[in-house]
Amino acid sequence: MTPPTTRTWSRRGHTPIVRVRGRSRRRLSIAALTCYKPGRSSRLIYRPRPDTRPDGRKSFAWTDYRDLIQAAHHQLDGPIVLVWDNLNTHLAAGMRRYITEHDWLTVYQLPSYAPDLNPVEGIWSVLRRTILANRAFADPEDLITTVRQGLRRLQYRSDILDGCLAGTGLIRTPP
Repeated sequence: MTPPTTRTWSRRGHTPIVRVRGRSRRRLSIAALTCYKPGRSSRLIYRPRPDTRPDGRKSFAWTDYRDLIQAAHHQLDGPIVLVWDNLNTHLAAGMRRYITEHDWLTVYQLPSYAPDLNPVEGIWSVLRRTILANRAFADPEDLITTVRQGLRRLQYRSDILDGCLAGTGLIRTPP
């Protein structure tokens, strides 16, 4: 829960100190899809997941990603072309089976170590530079609430979502 610091100041000769109440081993995982459709405004679909799960798992399982894709398919009401990175849960056998079983889903893998081609990385960058910058969180719930508020604000800013896609150099229209 150490806050990302973008800028700080102090009197000349004094080192600025950002105080944090304590360290916590809790974490928040977030899965997000930036959705682009010609003729429509861009959308952001996300699911936060705190590490307090009954199964003890601290990150998303392939079934969580499957559920997110199903929710996106339901919300967007059309076929999905998914471009994602090489996270191990994206490459799981269950996820590969799920992809082959659904004809409305097409998946392209990004090359290894290519965050500059992933529009969602731009979303995380905007979030870190705006609502999460220079802030010490009181507890994990404060962090979760703040992240959800930031993502909710970005959800309705299609200009920012379009900028994240433009930053990748990827095109919006299918080949």
